[in-house]
Amino acid sequence: MSPLLRVQGRFGQRTLLLTTAAVPLTGWAVHATVLLKQLARKDKDPLTGLLRRDAYTARARRLLSRRDDLAVVMVDADHFKAVNDTMGHPAGDAVLAAFGARLTAWAGPRASVGRLGGDEFAAVVQVPAARLEQRLAQLVRMLHTPVVLEDGRTVDVAASVGAASTGVLGTRDLTVLQRAADAALYDGKHSGRAAVASLAHTTVPSINGRRAGRPGTAVWGRAA
Repeated sequence: MSPLLRVQGRFGQRTLLLTTAAVPLTGWAVHATVLLKQLARKDKDPLTGLLRRDAYTARARRLLSRRDDLAVVMVDADHFKAVNDTMGHPAGDAVLAAFGARLTAWAGPRASVGRLGGDEFAAVVQVPAARLEQRLAQLVRMLHTPVVLEDGRTVDVAASVGAASTGVLGTRDLTVLQRAADAALYDGKHSGRAAVASLAHTTVPSINGRRAGRPGTAVWGRAA
């Protein structure tokens, strides 16, 4: 074999070795990508695409530790049981998915938006206290827009909204802010407008970080 052929032969072997060595690396890269996607799905509510409660809480607390002019916003769908009872659970699912999409669009990509369970949602958004009521009015309008189902039927929807501002309440504690926003929501329930928490709302009795008497608070193991 000529020297040139020997060199080509060695080069060919080296190429083969490199290619063979790259196969496991490529496999690991694919595996890592799949794993990341699975973890992302685990953090997301499959119906609405919003963060599940634990993922929402973790992101919300990070935002509260790093940014100013934040508000915690609580949302409850109004008369949701009636939608399920009269129009069926697929219609109810469509309403929840629509609420999730609308809340996501309103809050923006830098917010933490989650479905806490059932027809209850929460978001932590950056908005100056001076603009909070204007922004909340926009959210209420979005959430009161009828939902059109795939079969063409229209569902009239509504939601109650409560919010607590870090600037107004002077705290970045998620549990305190969420409890105050929840209490404000209760005060404005079915009013057709958003309610903004005052300092008085921080003293409302609570169970597991939520307003005492709210359905489900007695069985939750921890505050959101």
